[in-house]
Amino acid sequence: MAPPPTAPALLQTTLDAMPPVRAMQVQVVAVTAERVSLRAPLAANVNDKGCAFGGSIAGVMTLAGWGLLLMRSRALGLALEVYVADSQIRYLAPLYQAIAAQAWLSDPACWEPTLHRVHQRGRASLNVQAQVLADNGEPAASMTARFALVLPAHAPAHAGDATQFE
Repeated sequence: MAPPPTAPALLQTTLDAMPPVRAMQVQVVAVTAERVSLRAPLAANVNDKGCAFGGSIAGVMTLAGWGLLLMRSRALGLALEVYVADSQIRYLAPLYQAIAAQAWLSDPACWEPTLHRVHQRGRASLNVQAQVLADNGEPAASMTARFALVLPAHAPAHAGDATQFE
C-alpha cells in the first residue's frame, strides 16, 4: 500500500485545481502543523505600478490560512470543508518582490475546542493570522481572518488516511 501523500504535495495539488490560483502561480513552500508558507511570483501578480497587486497579496494570505486549516484537519483524517468567513487586511508597504505569505493559528489552544464544536454542531470558526514580509524583513501586509470549519452532511467525519506534515 502506498504511503499517504505529504501535506505539501496534497496542498499543492488542491491549489493547482483552482484556475484563479493556478493563474497566480501559487507554490507551496512549507506545511507544518503550526504554519503554512506559500509563494507567488511578482511577474504573475504585478499591478500597474510594478509592485504586487493588493488582491494577489490578500489572496495568497487567505490561501495560506485556508491551507493551514485544511491540512491540519486532513492530518487528523477529517473531511472538513474550510471557508473564509471574514478578514481584515492591512497593507503596510508596496511589495516589489514575490509574495511570500505565512499563516498560523491566532490562538493554538483553540484548535481542540473548535474541533469539538465541529463534531457537536457540524460547524465552528477559528481565527488565523497571516503576514507577507518584504526583503528587509519588515511586514508588507498582515491579515486577521476567521475561517469556518464545516462537517459536510454528505461526507463521513473521517476522510481515511491522514496526510503527513514535513
